Amino acid sequence: MGGTNYILEATGICKAFSGVTVLSDAALSIKAGELHALMGENGAGKSTLMKIIMGIYTKDAGVVKLDGQEVDFKSARDALDAGISMIHQELSPIPEMTVAENVFLGREQKKIKGLPFVDKKELKRKTQELLDEYELSEYISPGMKMKDLNIAQVQMMEIIKAVSYNSKVIIMDEPTSSLSDKETKILFGIIDTLKAKQVGIIYISHRMDEVFELADRVSILRDGQFIGCVRIEDASREQLINMMVGRELEGGYPRNTTKRGEVVLELKNFTRKGVFEEVNLKVHAGEILGLAGLVGAGRSEVMRALVGYDKLDSGEIILEGQSIQIKHPKDAIDHHIIIASEDRKQLGLVLCRNIKENVALQNFDKLSHAGFVRKAKEKASVKEYTAKMATKMNGIDDLVSSLSGGNQQKVVLAKCLLGDPKVLIMDEPTRGIDVGAKAAIYNIMVDLAKQGIAIIMISSEMPELIGMSNRIMVMAGGRVKGEFEDTENVTQQEIMDLAFGGK
Repeated sequence: MGGTNYILEATGICKAFSGVTVLSDAALSIKAGELHALMGENGAGKSTLMKIIMGIYTKDAGVVKLDGQEVDFKSARDALDAGISMIHQELSPIPEMTVAENVFLGREQKKIKGLPFVDKKELKRKTQELLDEYELSEYISPGMKMKDLNIAQVQMMEIIKAVSYNSKVIIMDEPTSSLSDKETKILFGIIDTLKAKQVGIIYISHRMDEVFELADRVSILRDGQFIGCVRIEDASREQLINMMVGRELEGGYPRNTTKRGEVVLELKNFTRKGVFEEVNLKVHAGEILGLAGLVGAGRSEVMRALVGYDKLDSGEIILEGQSIQIKHPKDAIDHHIIIASEDRKQLGLVLCRNIKENVALQNFDKLSHAGFVRKAKEKASVKEYTAKMATKMNGIDDLVSSLSGGNQQKVVLAKCLLGDPKVLIMDEPTRGIDVGAKAAIYNIMVDLAKQGIAIIMISSEMPELIGMSNRIMVMAGGRVKGEFEDTENVTQQEIMDLAFGGK
């Protein structure tokens, strides 16, 4: 990876969170005027590496060089000042401010030096210049409030903001995930202009077609390690997929051998415009259905719409042969369709409350009479279900925040099971938990399937997906791309080929 012609070079980068290694000897190098694609499965460490380069995370080991000089940024501001900017996958504009105010936030020109009065006219002028230069005036104006923009316009505004720093290097993390085909072409035009100005671009994407159209070189991360770098003209789709998934499947998954029962849940033509389209899905009693796909594939979004978190444009839900309506999460709970969200800290738990309150939280109908919670029943039920989950705790009055990640997940599952699910949706059920806790969760899943519960599991861990699922559906770009009935013989490459939009 060495060389003197790199505008940015990172070598030997290591990072661990709470003892869990996320990056180990990761590396990347960028030339001026180059678009360098960074690829890897979900969880490969791509975003973590970028956040280290940007000074958002501190590295545990390794070296970052800019223009041949070693740098150690302590904040994103340090990186910006040095000439590196990043367009994050998670957009975070300030809704009540205008486009111009967002673009130049923290860099406002004052009307009179030393006085706290912003020259708004100058802000608008500079923003308009950028919009004109990159041919975006048709879509955005400097005075528009951020809250009035659609997500594609917000994404384009973030691109303009990054460009406004006159950066030497711009990091783009899944920049087309919210863009239409027309808007994507506009972005590609901006990229051409930046490359002509000798700006180096790091481009994180799961979209293989984009990578082959745009990239000069591609680097692959797998399980936090640098696997290799290839010139795009020397690369093939199959080679890149193999580099991303070239590991042996881990053993030790408890196979669900329960005989598949009747169809419990069917989704027909599920559509939320711009997010997912014409999704059809069936799950049977006693079955673990795996949903595979990459970031932006639409897996979690389909499940969120199913349980009433998000609005559905069209589609039908059939539960045990009957068409039902779900307009609100409570409707889903009433129909015994329960979700264990991937974000347990934000959507699954109230961390400042105790275990008893968390398990009882969405089950008050079951635990109350005439509007009053029956305390004895609540206590007995919570003890019963936390025991079923083998939750390690001093007692049900322990704060959830005091538990390990694996035991927090068990509390989420106890809460879900107290609701007597017919369908249990498990979104990234083992994310962020240790190996021992993972094994416990897997055994719980198999036990639940034996009880006739239909389980839908979304997972970004390929070995887990293949090891635990009876059937696997693959999504890409908001659509179902294919299905594998024989999960004992399916390969990671076959799944990833569909996940990257194949067939």
